Amino acid sequence: MNDFNTQIERLNTHSVKWDHTKEIFGKEDLLPMWVADMDFKAPQEVIDAMKARLDHGVFGYSKATEETNETVKHWLNTRHNWEIESDWIVYTPGVVPAISAAINTYTEPGDGVLIQSPVYYPFGDMVRKNGRKLYKNSLLYHNGNYEMDFNDLENQFKNDDIKLMLLCNPHNPVGRVWQAEELEKLAELCITYDVLLFSDDIHFDLIYKRYKHTLISTLSNEIQNRTITGIAPSKTFNLAGLQFSTIIIPNERLRNRFNTYLAKIGFFSPGSMGIIAAEAAYQHGAEWLDGLMDYLDENLTYLKRFISEKLPEIKVIEPEGTYLVWLDCKKLDMDHKKLEAFMQDEAKIAFDEGYIFGEEGEGFERINIACPLATLKEGMNRLERAIRKYKMEKS
Repeated sequence: MNDFNTQIERLNTHSVKWDHTKEIFGKEDLLPMWVADMDFKAPQEVIDAMKARLDHGVFGYSKATEETNETVKHWLNTRHNWEIESDWIVYTPGVVPAISAAINTYTEPGDGVLIQSPVYYPFGDMVRKNGRKLYKNSLLYHNGNYEMDFNDLENQFKNDDIKLMLLCNPHNPVGRVWQAEELEKLAELCITYDVLLFSDDIHFDLIYKRYKHTLISTLSNEIQNRTITGIAPSKTFNLAGLQFSTIIIPNERLRNRFNTYLAKIGFFSPGSMGIIAAEAAYQHGAEWLDGLMDYLDENLTYLKRFISEKLPEIKVIEPEGTYLVWLDCKKLDMDHKKLEAFMQDEAKIAFDEGYIFGEEGEGFERINIACPLATLKEGMNRLERAIRKYKMEKS
């Protein structure tokens, strides 16, 4: 049983989150509550499996096996009610590289690729850096809730040269877990206007008990046949550094094209540690995950209560999934650059700034609550002190 309260020293571990603060933010005295990895140890069964592999001592070329496929299939079937075939599975070093591969496989330079902003910023980066035209179907924000704008989406599908859409489910950073009814509408539009869909479901195991995640490919054979789904144990079990992701492509023609592109760029197989860790996590990690979600729920409850009682200027957009929480800070009445400077220079916290997720995110901050409660409390206390000082100086 993991003790999620234990504070683990992460300095000097090549951690992007903890070791590269000065390089990324220009300052060293910040509490890192930004990038999407957790400050928790992976399940002990994963650690033990990796130790056994280390003890073997030979680290030649590796390849995922049918046992790897079976562990992924069993996880998807038991946790997400999706029965897939081994042939549908492709392994990549990450979901973002797979998005880049999909853009290069299924579109040509100048073709349109659509995202739903504010959204995980590598989506837009991959579209632009691969020379495609970026289209935005901005989410509708009303009274602290986010919805898809289906009217705008259909108009863009109808009138623009959009070949591929990138879906984020659960949505990062706003935390929505799209309901089956919403996904059905989206699927219908993709089918009607012949748009391929890449569904990034990497946070799909991190769902709060009040909600239910739906994989869009489970809705019908028609949408399954035009969807590429990206999942990974990285967010679920804190294994991001091992670079192992599963891309599920039921359509044989689409899958063959994707594999051809991977061969073109010289990608063969994930490394041995990623394979071993993924197998152990999917075979033995369910109890750990259940405990994690209980802990995250407690952290979320603390965060909401603290902000409600002590920081009324900030509004928590309650997440339905993920360990990332979207904070509406517009009542602080700062532009996004001033807000960024305030959080770093006054509060001494490194958040993910809302504007990096698109202009729709200006005035927001994204906080990572996958940390021991003591760390979260420290962050909130820093924020309260800074805002109290700001209000006194302003009055």
